[in-house]
Amino acid sequence: MAMSYGATFISTSAIVGFGGAAGVFGFGLLWLTFLNIFVGIFLAFVLFGGRTRRLGLRLDAHTFPELLGRRFQSRFIQGTVGALVFLFMPLYASAVLIGAAKYLAQQLGIPYEAALFAFSVIIALYVIMGGLKGVMYTDALQGTLMFSGMVLLLVMTYSRLGGFTSAHDQLTQLADMVPAGLAARGHRGWTSMPEFGSPLWWTLVSTIVLGVGIGVLAQPQLAVRYMTVKSHKELDRAVAIGGVFILMMTGVAFVVGALSNIFFMQTEGKIAIAVAGGDVERIIPLFLQGAMPEWFGVLFMLTLLSAAMSTMSSQFHTMGTALGRDFYEEALGCRQRGHGVLASRLGVLIGILISVYLGYELERIFGQAGMAIVARGTALFFGLCAASFLPMYIGGLWSRRITRKAAVAGMLTGAIASILWMMFVHEAESTAFLLCKRLFGVRSLAITIVDGQEVFRSTGKIIWAFVNPMLVALPLSALVTWVVSLFTTNMPEDHINRCFAPVPAPENTAANTGVSS
Repeated sequence: MAMSYGATFISTSAIVGFGGAAGVFGFGLLWLTFLNIFVGIFLAFVLFGGRTRRLGLRLDAHTFPELLGRRFQSRFIQGTVGALVFLFMPLYASAVLIGAAKYLAQQLGIPYEAALFAFSVIIALYVIMGGLKGVMYTDALQGTLMFSGMVLLLVMTYSRLGGFTSAHDQLTQLADMVPAGLAARGHRGWTSMPEFGSPLWWTLVSTIVLGVGIGVLAQPQLAVRYMTVKSHKELDRAVAIGGVFILMMTGVAFVVGALSNIFFMQTEGKIAIAVAGGDVERIIPLFLQGAMPEWFGVLFMLTLLSAAMSTMSSQFHTMGTALGRDFYEEALGCRQRGHGVLASRLGVLIGILISVYLGYELERIFGQAGMAIVARGTALFFGLCAASFLPMYIGGLWSRRITRKAAVAGMLTGAIASILWMMFVHEAESTAFLLCKRLFGVRSLAITIVDGQEVFRSTGKIIWAFVNPMLVALPLSALVTWVVSLFTTNMPEDHINRCFAPVPAPENTAANTGVSS
């Protein structure tokens, strides 16, 4: 479970996308490693894992949307959560696809489009045929390959740069080489955090660190893993395994990404982002190709393919069940024999097609624009899940007082606030959507035009155009959930007692067997 959870959590978006972002931001991304371990492993397994598993057994729930729907006795909640997952997870899946395809294209010398297509076909075959059990076993194997490859990468990187102390000293001394454009946005070197309150600080802290670090708690493809273990003891044992795994995956990727600036300065006389031509996702592939022996590049390709396949198989499986089980069977009430399985497989296929299309289009539009589309796409999906699902998920696990209407109101508030903030305020997405520009004449409502120049609206150190949607939508969602609970009728007492009653020992084994299969 720990290896499957970790391999699903960590993908090419972490290694190629966030590793490349570390080539721009530096060691500040290690705060994300801390949150990934503390929140994504320790809090997730110790606090959320056991309660999620027990609630799933009590309610015979097999998916994350089904868990929330049955907890609040609402087919609307299950269907809406399933629909949101199905509609927005392709953004996350496309980010993983882009990272894998870019590495394959660079390593094998083939067109990006060919790499994207071939890789998608391989994943589609075994996800459609294997189900959740097939996904988890492949995850565990792929996670082992990932761990081995990252250990080897860390050792060889420090060896190539003269050792631990020498490498870090050299990186600190590169602070004078920060380009003027990055320095103006708050960059102070690769071993320092950006200037507090600067645009880069807000992007790093609110979008990358907090967006992913908190959003992991409400990831449907991760939460379902808690339901596959036999008892709470397995979750406790998994903490150490998962913590070490995440440390090696994210910690190594972020450290190597930052240190790549030393190698490129020594060999090209430029920092990493300049060598990559402004394409953040090319930093790690170029570093591996230039700094490592040829045999290692081929070997490490297994690590990246494992990272991408383990995450994407879970994403596509989650999208399939969201459409087939949660939306088609439960929300729409269509329960003809065999139709749910067919709808789930169709959901996998549709999810793959949408993700591949986004992989082509996002790379075509933003690939050469210097935008970290892999890291941003991942962070935005994690943030959307946190704002939409986390308040009712926490309330459903711990509170007997959260009502059905409160859960619905909080979920819709979080989802709508996130989408509106992305479309009209958060500068990166509002610029891409173009809707704000067409309606109001500026690419973000947090931007005003003064003497023909764009000026970012701010309140003290808060620059609103760079504040991640989750930081606005999640508090609103939590507040609405709490307030509506105060003024609406509580759920039936017998249902509440069932949700919080102890799980009999025999039920553990029987329910676990059903969930696993």
